[in-house]
Amino acid sequence: QVPLVESGGGSVQAGGSLRLSCKVSGAIYAGRCLTWFRVSPEKEREREGVATINVDNYVKYADSVWGRFTSSRDNAKNTLYLQMNTLKPADRGMYYCAAASYRYSGCWTRPSEYAYWGQGTQVTVSS
Repeated sequence: QVPLVESGGGSVQAGGSLRLSCKVSGAIYAGRCLTWFRVSPEKEREREGVATINVDNYVKYADSVWGRFTSSRDNAKNTLYLQMNTLKPADRGMYYCAAASYRYSGCWTRPSEYAYWGQGTQVTVSS
């Protein structure tokens, strides 16, 4: 079983919206921070933490998406979401969801803190 599976990516015009989903396996989901990372075409070596949510549903956002993106988790469905509104061309890239290596740990946006990754879903925003 693939531990994390993203869906919902696509191509939109600037100002549009997309909703990403990440189905997390039951063996991993409970007690872990979940984070959305993205890799932009301009920074292929950098995984930027976009939004991280802890077990209490407290969310931290990157400054670049604050006020436009909303992350949430549905514990009944073991699923993480990212609602992306007012999309900009700078938001384009591959979006990954990731689960923290350890349960009940602090939530960080360092990729090294995450042992479980999805395969990614592509987001394209045209101007």
